[in-house]
Amino acid sequence: MTVAASDDLVVLLDEAGREVGSAAKSVVHHRATPLHLGFSCYVFDAGDRVLLTRRALGKLTWPGVWSNSFCGHPAPGEPVVEAVRRRARQELGLSLDALECVLPEFRYRAVAADGTVENEICPVFYARTAQAVQVDPDEVMEWRWVPWHELRSAAALSWSISPWAAEQVPLLDAATRADRRSG
Repeated sequence: MTVAASDDLVVLLDEAGREVGSAAKSVVHHRATPLHLGFSCYVFDAGDRVLLTRRALGKLTWPGVWSNSFCGHPAPGEPVVEAVRRRARQELGLSLDALECVLPEFRYRAVAADGTVENEICPVFYARTAQAVQVDPDEVMEWRWVPWHELRSAAALSWSISPWAAEQVPLLDAATRADRRSG
């Protein structure tokens, strides 16, 4: 298969999470998706609401599904934090404040209805912004700010949000409860 010069590369990983190469994103996601590096980010506003986005219908995986604020893949050699900031600008037109990795070792595997597999080691970040959202319509078809408890309720319904967000939200909720007890 020929890969376009503009195609993004993803970092391939072994089972221990070590980098073993790279491949074009367009050819990585299929029924036997290799383990690769991704990230997820949950963006909060000044009112402590979290930004939820609905994936554009043209997305290869989980088109039209509501999910966390945004997610993506670092390029080979790109620090994950820089990739998070890059994708926030590209997908949502946002600069991020107070970016923090809260689930550094999150890993998941999920199979879409068409058989496409997601298979990622996916550090999860929190961030804040005071900026207005300006979505890229190729990435996001809808968005809204919601209180955390509404997202937590949606995470209990496996059909309502992406499988990675459904797994991440209870872990994030537990982490923030632990932070509140120790703080």
